[in-house]
Amino acid sequence: MHVTIIGSHLCADTLYAINVLAARKVDITFQNLSASLADLKAYLALRESSSLFDGPKANGTLGIPCFILEDGFTTLELEEVLVRL
Repeated sequence: MHVTIIGSHLCADTLYAINVLAARKVDITFQNLSASLADLKAYLALRESSSLFDGPKANGTLGIPCFILEDGFTTLELEEVLVRL
């Protein structure tokens, strides 16, 4: 299974998720918001258009890491990704 992880190399939760998924030999694409303005712009468009981010926005957090599975399922929860593997 392929998983796109949107996050930052400065975020401990993002780094943890990358390590967990890599240890399970998951095919990962990492979109590093701290290193790519194009990825940041695409993420902001997703964040503004999806109710998935209502909680993080209300709490003043970014909503990363964000996981997008190859079937389009999108979540902010690593556990949900692990269940679907």
